[in-house]
Amino acid sequence: MTADLTGHRSRTDVGDVATLPFLAGPDHATALVAPGGDVTYAELRRLVEARGHQLGGVRRLVLLEAAHDVDSVVTYLAALAGRHPVLLLGPGELRRSAHLVDTYRPDVVQDATGLRELRHGTAHDLHPDLALLLSTSGSTGAPKLVRLSLANLVANARSIAAYLSVRATDRAVTSLPLHYCYGLSVLNSHLLAGAGVVLSDLSVADECFWDLVRTHCVTSLSGVPHTFELLEASGFERRDAPSLRYLTQAGGRMDPARVRGFAELGRRRGFDLFVMYGQTEATARMAYLPPDLVSERPDAIGVAVPGGRLRVEPLEGLEEGVGELVYDGPNVMLGYAHEPADLALGATVSELRTGDLGRLAPDGLVEVVGRRSRVGKVLGLRIDLDRVERLLEERGLDARVVADDGVVCAFVDRPRMRARVREALVEVTALPPGALRVEQLAALPLTPTGKPDLVALAGHLARLRSSEPGPPSDGTPATRSATAPPTASATASPDAVRDLYAVLLGRPEASTDDSFAALGGDSLSYVEVSMRLSALLGELPPGWAHLTPTQLAATARTPRRFLVRVDASAVLRAVAILLVLVTHADIVLVAGGAHVLLAVAGYNLARFQLGLTDRGDRIRGVLRGAWHVALPAFCWIGAVAAATSAYDASTVFLLNGFLGRDSWDDNWQFWFIEAVVLGYLALALLLAVPALDRWQRRAPFGAALVVLAVTLAVRYATVGVDAGSTERYSAAVVLWCVALGWAAAAARGRLQHAVVAVLAVVATAGFFADSQREAVVVAGVLVLLLDRPVPLPRAVGLSVGVVSAASLWIYLTHWQVYPPLEDAGHPYLAVLASLGVGVAAHAAYTRIGARGTGLVRVRLRRRRAPASAA
Repeated sequence: MTADLTGHRSRTDVGDVATLPFLAGPDHATALVAPGGDVTYAELRRLVEARGHQLGGVRRLVLLEAAHDVDSVVTYLAALAGRHPVLLLGPGELRRSAHLVDTYRPDVVQDATGLRELRHGTAHDLHPDLALLLSTSGSTGAPKLVRLSLANLVANARSIAAYLSVRATDRAVTSLPLHYCYGLSVLNSHLLAGAGVVLSDLSVADECFWDLVRTHCVTSLSGVPHTFELLEASGFERRDAPSLRYLTQAGGRMDPARVRGFAELGRRRGFDLFVMYGQTEATARMAYLPPDLVSERPDAIGVAVPGGRLRVEPLEGLEEGVGELVYDGPNVMLGYAHEPADLALGATVSELRTGDLGRLAPDGLVEVVGRRSRVGKVLGLRIDLDRVERLLEERGLDARVVADDGVVCAFVDRPRMRARVREALVEVTALPPGALRVEQLAALPLTPTGKPDLVALAGHLARLRSSEPGPPSDGTPATRSATAPPTASATASPDAVRDLYAVLLGRPEASTDDSFAALGGDSLSYVEVSMRLSALLGELPPGWAHLTPTQLAATARTPRRFLVRVDASAVLRAVAILLVLVTHADIVLVAGGAHVLLAVAGYNLARFQLGLTDRGDRIRGVLRGAWHVALPAFCWIGAVAAATSAYDASTVFLLNGFLGRDSWDDNWQFWFIEAVVLGYLALALLLAVPALDRWQRRAPFGAALVVLAVTLAVRYATVGVDAGSTERYSAAVVLWCVALGWAAAAARGRLQHAVVAVLAVVATAGFFADSQREAVVVAGVLVLLLDRPVPLPRAVGLSVGVVSAASLWIYLTHWQVYPPLEDAGHPYLAVLASLGVGVAAHAAYTRIGARGTGLVRVRLRRRRAPASAA
């Protein structure tokens, strides 16, 4: 390590472990409970001291990806003991926070790969009091950070431990992320009291989580409102957890009825509920509602924490008694950091202006009634958006409301709610209908801290308004429609690409660092997005689905005016579904289209889901792909079965291949859907084995060939070379088609392409006992191997795109559309009608937001979402 540097870059004693209040527990007491075994306070002190020697004697900026593991806790405590300021991020956020890292240039980094030194000494002038840097909103890519001192951390931990009566015999569990102040405060307050903390990444909805709670006698559980929704939905009322002494809730307002419900449950079961209020700028907590008042006053935040003071500062234009909440106490931050130079500053604030509107009730309790920044001005009227949301909630309507100068917009995630929300908005805002709008999203976005992402929604509203024809309401010139092709690549900025993703994928929170694949894009959305991008950027580069908007914008070239380049797999999908239709309508017999579609499914699976870098993202992506296919199939087949009794229950649940008859009947019509879903689920199981996942990442082509070999072995062992009349539609027998498409996507270079081409011929030979059908499948694989866009006249390309995007619904619905028309002697009309109905069904399904994956994606994301910083 280097000698002392200038300014505040002073040498510190790496042996300050004994003086750190968070390490004062008795030697024999358990500090941490982890999968690798318990860690006593004596052992924790030794680990922290050793890590302190690694960090060195010169104060340095340490960036820590804080996972729920012993190593993260040790580095955090060692940095505090050695007076090294810590910038906390969540697991895996280092690569998503490049701007933050580039701005603050940490000296030492710890992530999943371990601790590494980026430079000797430090590049920074660090104030002696600076101990911790946290994001203000959970958006770790933003350079605005909260500067906290060790005194802030200790004061807040002592305050929390006091009003919660944390005992040395208590044990908390990491139901909240450590890189946000709420979760971190749980760790700090328990370590300060000499208590224990159980380290776990499990969701509160997971049965294994409750096994941990019972096994380790966990005494407290902390969560944000969504945590309590999960507790309620997963049967917490029936769970056996006798060791729980109390629950704590913060991170936003929870529905008063739910607050009362948990308080009453606690009264019956013997635990307390603490409702709390805080902000990152106050380290964690500013107020709490004593448990004996929770049932009576669930809408209040209570009283200031020990050592703190809250006051209401009147503001002009608000009703009497309402003003901004202002807090002061020893836990108030040093101030904000916007750039590295700010790390040298001491305290720049003495009290915290919370930005929340509140009032002091006659009983002495403080109530929060809104946000200063949540007051919109529309048509000259001041609209309290928080109050609008509360009034909607009282009517049983869950919506997020934002506004600009011309309109109040409510976002919902359920299609049937739109009309009710619009009617309620007219009533509660007193605005004319023209100043109100309701937009539906696949799901309401959350910040990484688990709060409603109002910033993303406001940006989404701006994008929606700018994409509309005609002048905006403020009279400024209209922005180019998002649907109109640009005339030059000058419009192809990273923000334009991001906006396109946000609108087409229903992801308002999309950033310029998010690729199409990372945002959950797949083969169903690929066609429309790729064509719109081509109109914006010109010819797309290979692998564009994994490039960020910033990278894509750098490749922009002037789009061709009369031609559009359509992805080869999209063209193939459109051609294949047309072959299915003309064959079934007996216009011309060119069978094999559905088996080509299986290869296309495998091809896109390898391009999108398997191209993600994180194993969890890959598994979730594959499961999303299965859901994208399974949900519309279930909806359509179930509806037809209920109306006509045409299909058995096994078909509705995509199990006909296992439970159906050996001879062909109508229940075999959806064999293609069964094969795709089964193949995706099987792959998700394989990726769940870490060794297999790592092998697939290291050798993607080899892995694809092995999977192809295994699926072919299953086929040959089951049916031999020539498959029978229903065997060629059995999911287990045809999975080699999916694997063949996977191999085509993974192939690189002429040799690997040649290998796949040969294997396509070998695998297909004899399968149908029909050379024409086998030639169609081989030709489809060869088209995939070309891996280059097809230039088409714009009108033709757009038509191909529409048919390709709707191919799943065309396949699903055509079984009910074409037979009557074909029987009546109108085969061509049968094909056109099948196309029209399928395209209309696809459009309707997309429009009402029932694209299954969007809903499930956000439900899962909410389960994983870190809790609020407050």
